[in-house]
Amino acid sequence: MRVALGALVAGALAGQVAGAAGFVLASPAFKSQGRIPVEYTCDGRNVSPPLRWTTPPAGTRAFALLMDDPDAPGRTFTHWIAWNIPASTRSLAAGARPLLEGTNDAGRVGYVGPCPPSGVHRYVFHLYALRAPLRLARGASRADFLAAVRDRVLAAARLVGRYGR
Repeated sequence: MRVALGALVAGALAGQVAGAAGFVLASPAFKSQGRIPVEYTCDGRNVSPPLRWTTPPAGTRAFALLMDDPDAPGRTFTHWIAWNIPASTRSLAAGARPLLEGTNDAGRVGYVGPCPPSGVHRYVFHLYALRAPLRLARGASRADFLAAVRDRVLAAARLVGRYGR
């Protein structure tokens, strides 16, 4: 299971963690593989889209969220990192600002919306059900987040949206 979790945390897992088939992430703003509405991008209001998810596995003590663009030129671009979302939470409203957020690749803490330089890019929302909260300070980097998450993931759900100009 450690190898599968390592791949999961790196964002390489194509679906959900084995044994977590009922844990699903969705958005009322767009369908999986669908176009992300402009208001959630740099061309609009640049606020996070609404997200909702189903009941996580037993033992979940917190959630963590990572949004990235694997199609960015040169490397995966991190758009949003958030953690220690309470285990009782089942949704985030549009424009949500969780208490603990990391530094995105635009150099700011919080959400930065899709803003592809050209073409249509995929934007992947990874939601992790954690067996324990993370011990990270606000503004943590992607590398620190991934290291902290690695051994705490019970299950993961993923939602992919697309955006291009």
